[in-house]
Amino acid sequence: MPKLTVESVGTFDVPAGKRLVLALVDEAGVDQLHACGGNCRCTTCRVEFIAGEPAMMTEAEKQKLAERGLTGVRLSCQILCDHDMTVRAISRLAGSGRPDPGSRPEPEIHPTPVWVEK
Repeated sequence: MPKLTVESVGTFDVPAGKRLVLALVDEAGVDQLHACGGNCRCTTCRVEFIAGEPAMMTEAEKQKLAERGLTGVRLSCQILCDHDMTVRAISRLAGSGRPDPGSRPEPEIHPTPVWVEK
């Protein structure tokens, strides 16, 4: 079972293969944003990796980060917890001015992942 460490929150066991966005919400209890419902359209689910950043990413994530000119962050909706990782949760409901974090993402990554090197 992979361990997810969230800076200033704690370390949590996460079911292998669970989406990081859901692990942040379910296991870590973080008020993580996911305005588009975890479909790689909005970039509100950003995290910064401290350790254990995956070497691969979905083509959708790569394109969305490039489109928005974002570097040094990853989209938690496009990452599977398949190894130990440490992240900083930087996109949270508190202080965002949003009424809610977004609709709950589905268990599977959307769009269907095509894995590429980051």
